[in-house]
Amino acid sequence: MKKKKNFDLGTITGTCVDYTYDGKGIVRTPAKPVFVDALLVGEKADIKLNYEKSEMYFGKIVKLHNLSNDRIKPLCPVSTACGGCCFQNLNYSAQLKFKKKKVEDAFYKIAHMKVKVDDAVGMDDPYFYRNKIQMPIGLNQKKEIISGFYRMDSHEIIPIKECFIEDKRAAHIIDTLKKLMKKHKILPYDEDTRTGIIRHCLIRTSKYYPQIMVVLVTNADSFPGRGNLVKDLHKECPEITTIVQNVNKRDTNVIIGEKENVLLGRGYILDELCGVKFQISSKSFYQVNPIQTEKLYQLGIEKANLKGTETILDAYCGIGTIGLIASSKVKHVIGVEIIKDAIKDARNNAKLNNITNVEYYAEDASKFILDLEIKHQKLDVVFIDPPRKGSDKVFLDALLKLKPEKIVYISCDPSTLARDVAYLNKTYEVKSVTPVDMFPMTFHVETVALLTRILKKE
Repeated sequence: MKKKKNFDLGTITGTCVDYTYDGKGIVRTPAKPVFVDALLVGEKADIKLNYEKSEMYFGKIVKLHNLSNDRIKPLCPVSTACGGCCFQNLNYSAQLKFKKKKVEDAFYKIAHMKVKVDDAVGMDDPYFYRNKIQMPIGLNQKKEIISGFYRMDSHEIIPIKECFIEDKRAAHIIDTLKKLMKKHKILPYDEDTRTGIIRHCLIRTSKYYPQIMVVLVTNADSFPGRGNLVKDLHKECPEITTIVQNVNKRDTNVIIGEKENVLLGRGYILDELCGVKFQISSKSFYQVNPIQTEKLYQLGIEKANLKGTETILDAYCGIGTIGLIASSKVKHVIGVEIIKDAIKDARNNAKLNNITNVEYYAEDASKFILDLEIKHQKLDVVFIDPPRKGSDKVFLDALLKLKPEKIVYISCDPSTLARDVAYLNKTYEVKSVTPVDMFPMTFHVETVALLTRILKKE
């Protein structure tokens, strides 16, 4: 639903009593609740009502009357303008409590289940963790080249010198790119006129190897100055090991296009998770927080309590991460993923690590598991790591017919996790639910749940 702009809604005074799922403070009024950015529980404020939807107002803090004990000074000077972080002003222990409660609330409100949720697994240092950085490049009103992040609900770029949740090496590379674009007279893309060349800069970094990939997303297959730009960028940033041009000529919000040209190096970087090497290309799905990803996957594998004799299914397997990590602890791994390039990467990653007890299929996970059910394929453990929308009923129905002993469900959205668990609830019981904070300073949370098949008494 589109926002209903109304600039005469006035100002109210109220106290924050809770948070929305996306981290906005909630203030109750006799008419409708008010959702307010950067307002913390227990804080009283004068709030300007900016606009309304059918069931709620959205407001902005005009004046704070008191400060929460959990309020901290944000490291980022533009945290309230940029749409990336909603919790830069909330201390980290309170963030972890919010994420635990978010998972609890999802199970209670959506699945109608009271589930014991473990404390969220946090980071020792919750800053500078992202290994994937993607920034739009544009022009400001002075026609200067800028980079940053979009203001929430807009296409206005908020210029950012340093992002405090991204790999520290990225800032120098982005600054150098902008300087060289000016030197070589290469214009950023303009969404309104659909002119200009460079739309985004994407940077991927490796935790365990001195390797960095830079992806230049462009509005053209080739452009004057491209060779000199690449040469100078590598000269001034020798830490870059590969540069890829991704071509996206479409009028779309999708960042990455289909066509690519490798301009420097091999076109991919290497990294490791739990001792297993992975080859990462520009389009590979690879978790953005390597420290927490290792904790997440180790936790999921521990919950499965593998004995070495199991056949496991790695559904929505991506480039094969969790299946390859678990492969040394099981007899056989079957992986399925709808994206063909990801399956190609998974097979290459198996070869890279000399892992031979795995097989991968480029198919829709729901159709694939239905075929397994028809073939009466025995599965001991199924690892599910679906996209944000969760699994569909075709997949879950086939899962119920296959009846694996255990399901390890890794989810990036507690709402769809709770929905899917409720669907499985008559056949499976929830043994444990553990949130893992993959995205500090944001409202997002990853969750790993163990479900075991209910054994019917004879």
